[in-house]
Amino acid sequence: MADSTIDLFVSIGLTEQKAKETIKNAQLTENLKQAIKLADDFGATAIRKEIGKLLYNVASKLKAQIKNHMGLLVQYISSKKITSEDQLNAALFYLLHHIDSDLDVKAFEDDCGVGVVVTPEDIEIAVEEVVKKHKDELQSKRYHYNTGPMLGEIKSKIRWADGKAVKHELDMQILDLLGPKTAADLEKPQKQKAPKASKPASTKANASGQDETATSSDSILGTDGHVKGFAEVMGDALKFHKPGENYKTDGYVIVPTTMDSLKDHLKRTSGKVFTRFPPEPNGILHIGHAKAINFNFGYARATGGHCYLRYDDTNPEKEEEKFFVAIKDMIEWLGYKPYKITHASDNFDELYECAVQLIKKGHAYVCHMPADALKGFNTPDSPWRDRPIQESLQLFEDMKHGKIGEGEATLRMKTTLEEGKKDPVAYRIKFTPHHRTGDKWCIYPTYDFTHCLCDSIEDITHSLCTKEFQSRRSSYYWLCNVLERYCPVQWEYGRLNLGYTVVSKRKIGKLITEGIVRDWDDPRLFTLTALRRRGFPPEAINYLTAKVGVTMARTCTEPSMLEACVREVLNVKAKRAMAVLQPLKVVISNLPADTPQELSVPDFPADEARGSHSIPFNKIIYIEQEDFKESADKSFFRLTKDNPVGLRYAGLVISFEKVVKESSGKVSELHVTCKKATETDKPKAFIHWVADPLKCEIRLYDRLFKHKFPEDATEVPGGFLSDINPDSLQVLSSAMVDRSVTGAGVYTKFQFERNGYFSVDPDSTPQKLVFNRTVTLKEDPGKK
Repeated sequence: MADSTIDLFVSIGLTEQKAKETIKNAQLTENLKQAIKLADDFGATAIRKEIGKLLYNVASKLKAQIKNHMGLLVQYISSKKITSEDQLNAALFYLLHHIDSDLDVKAFEDDCGVGVVVTPEDIEIAVEEVVKKHKDELQSKRYHYNTGPMLGEIKSKIRWADGKAVKHELDMQILDLLGPKTAADLEKPQKQKAPKASKPASTKANASGQDETATSSDSILGTDGHVKGFAEVMGDALKFHKPGENYKTDGYVIVPTTMDSLKDHLKRTSGKVFTRFPPEPNGILHIGHAKAINFNFGYARATGGHCYLRYDDTNPEKEEEKFFVAIKDMIEWLGYKPYKITHASDNFDELYECAVQLIKKGHAYVCHMPADALKGFNTPDSPWRDRPIQESLQLFEDMKHGKIGEGEATLRMKTTLEEGKKDPVAYRIKFTPHHRTGDKWCIYPTYDFTHCLCDSIEDITHSLCTKEFQSRRSSYYWLCNVLERYCPVQWEYGRLNLGYTVVSKRKIGKLITEGIVRDWDDPRLFTLTALRRRGFPPEAINYLTAKVGVTMARTCTEPSMLEACVREVLNVKAKRAMAVLQPLKVVISNLPADTPQELSVPDFPADEARGSHSIPFNKIIYIEQEDFKESADKSFFRLTKDNPVGLRYAGLVISFEKVVKESSGKVSELHVTCKKATETDKPKAFIHWVADPLKCEIRLYDRLFKHKFPEDATEVPGGFLSDINPDSLQVLSSAMVDRSVTGAGVYTKFQFERNGYFSVDPDSTPQKLVFNRTVTLKEDPGKK
């Protein structure tokens, strides 16, 4: 059978290798065999090879929505009314854009160039015009000149000309203009080396350890001076079908009521884009949800449309009020406002009526197979699949009224998902009160039944979801169509996953109960509440989701990529301050009496016009313990017995005088002398310091897990709980910060010079601020 099919495909001009590749695709094989048979029926057997390429293009490019026009296309090809790929593409485009009307033969033929004759003289004239336009550049660059754009210009003048004939004529006219190729023409042109790109600001720090590079703002700031939004970064990548043009998308199913449903839908929506974000209210949103939020809300915003927040509250056993509140809170934190807040439970009555209608149409039945038997893909056929409609109706009503026990019956739909799973469940019995409907229902619809119908009820134009739902697309379209309802379009994209973390609600719950993390918002997690608490700005999260892009691939992104986005945002948003994490007391023994007791420090040293703050200064200051060594090698540029250092912003250079030590030998205090910076040599380094500081607590975070894939049994045989990094949290309870941060509110962000970016934690009190280190100033090379 395979050999005869290969011979058939070779007979239309395919190579044997191409024919073998083609038969691996069952759908393409069936389409091509049908196209060849139609061509033979139209008397084109003798010219199979002449038209073979076009027949193959029909088979491979014809969308399901216009498959009924295959005979028309093959007839035009067989009669040589359509003779080029350009004409065929125009024909396919016309049919797809006139799907809701009877074929206007004249308009169709005009659009496809049927009957248009392009003579050699027409080609010659068109080529002459374009060559004349480019003559100077041709003579300058000769045969190194790119003629691709010229071909495009010529084709725009004579759309239906044969491409090979155009190329031949262009080559001949260029030869006539330039003469034969010289030795210089045959040499490969020297490639110009591209200038080296400057390092992104997220990995650069200036001599004082600050993240000040202005180039970062060039890439992350929009023309209005604000951090670019999701849609602005994504740009043309967010190209989906227009509202009402659902039928033009791949795989969309058209039934007799489709076009009327779309017209009514457009009247209700006024042609606007409508999307929805449909989370289950049984846990806190995580970084992966941020991509879904940005896709749905961001696309609606970019197109002037609207996005619903629809809670998928069909499982009352796991839903809690705190999750409803937290989900809305996180959406608004990311910068979006729902058009309306709805619930799947709003539609329980209508969904029940849809289920009854589905049974009456013979597309659903009540089944008594136990839940375990329905798991997986190779499930046995239900012995109740063909039970009488009236019997299923009565049993479904009994389910509704609580006359059948939990687990003793389900309502199943007569359809098969792409992945091969047969007859997915539409309703199951749960004797659990619902948080919104109380005891009214003891049967609840499943995702497979609820989601597409709620999308239809809310007139969603673009049902954007992650790739794992691709296997449900067929049932999505099937259910809307068999119930003769408006059918939206489902679009899938790849999930956003990060390494060195877990996002499963069950596993995060385990981390909490085991005392490894404090709660859902522990800053070592990658829930959105945790990222907010750690100090990650929402703009950076949105920026990351845009940089990852509209990919179908499931990728695992390094946390360092998110951290780089955080640095870019905070570099232009976080005010500077000075903090000492491990303080060492320093006494300046000769501080001049006229030294100012307050210093003015810029909020953003790279752009002093953005404001400043005041900090105290006196003879007692505190520096980092690591900024002093009694003896050090030449690579240590900070304070030593022989090496003075400058004090940032103070205009002073300090030199070692003496050291005071505890009985253990630990240095407890330094005494130094000072000189004005203008009166001594420039020191090798300037260090940060604090005077009359606020005592604060600082929490330093590292990755919670040691391995990139803590859930991978081959990488972590003992399970994710065995992979915990014991050094993921370090608490510094005696850190010091300058007084400019006094009164800072929760989540206020600062760059502590040389130490990183920090955010005020909710545990802060008026007596003591608590700061979380969001990220360091540059990536730790040890994490690569």
